[in-house]
Amino acid sequence: MPVPHPGQEAPDFDLPTSGGGRLRLRDLRGRRVVLWFFPKADTPG
Repeated sequence: MPVPHPGQEAPDFDLPTSGGGRLRLRDLRGRRVVLWFFPKADTPG
């Protein structure tokens, strides 16, 4: 999959939420989105 360039729309994806649900990028279209990743507790990396 090609990497999007600044200003280009990101491809649709979904991620698990901390509450056990799923979050889809398409549900947030038209809003500013910031993704923040961090390693799960007690895992390497």
